[in-house]
Amino acid sequence: MNARTHAHSKLKPASETGLFFQSVLGLAVAALVMLGVGGTIYHLVAPGGWIAQLFGRSLAGGMAGLLALFFVGLAAWLTRAWTSITQRNRYSEVFVYGFAATGLVYAVQMLMHR
Repeated sequence: MNARTHAHSKLKPASETGLFFQSVLGLAVAALVMLGVGGTIYHLVAPGGWIAQLFGRSLAGGMAGLLALFFVGLAAWLTRAWTSITQRNRYSEVFVYGFAATGLVYAVQMLMHR
């Protein structure tokens, strides 16, 4: 037995129940992320939504708000070369779990207003 096979023989195979619960949890997180992204987009573009409220006060105020968001996004895009892959992966996890938490909030709101 060589070192490569010996190293792999130490790994325990995952149990079927563990894989099942991991799959169910992954499906739940994916559903919450989709609900969070969809709900956020809805709140942005809906009549009376966040963008409508931003422009409802004044056109100049709405344009200034959108321009500020554009510059924040541009700055984040330009600084991606300065961060390592592990830091970028950490930030992507923050966005995923942030949208999952947002999706959980939207799900609770939908159930409460039922």
